[in-house]
Amino acid sequence: MRQLTDIDIEQMIGTEHIPDDVATRRAVRAELHISRRIPHTKHIPEHATLDLHQLTEEQAWTAIMDLATSGTRSANIITGASGILKIKFQQWARDSILSPYIISFTPINNGSFFVKFKKQHDAP
Repeated sequence: MRQLTDIDIEQMIGTEHIPDDVATRRAVRAELHISRRIPHTKHIPEHATLDLHQLTEEQAWTAIMDLATSGTRSANIITGASGILKIKFQQWARDSILSPYIISFTPINNGSFFVKFKKQHDAP
């Protein structure tokens, strides 16, 4: 089976065929492996909110560490008024490998904290 040329397509549709620029750019980028050479920049928010409701202790730990190492400068962390995560968060923020990433944390109300994180290059 032969491949259609631009002339074949023009004859079929009756007008001049202009190749799809988007498809061409994608093909060139794929050929040159541009996506591996130019990293995609990700916008890091200055402030975030992290709700730990319905998370296990392990899931909460992972979510907090991901937030602390993301480059976000501050966050509201909602632990809930009762339960182990309220106690655990305070322990982690003071006495764990999380503590070097935190400048300060203060209670907002009975179940959430305002946390300031160090700049990423300041963290260990």
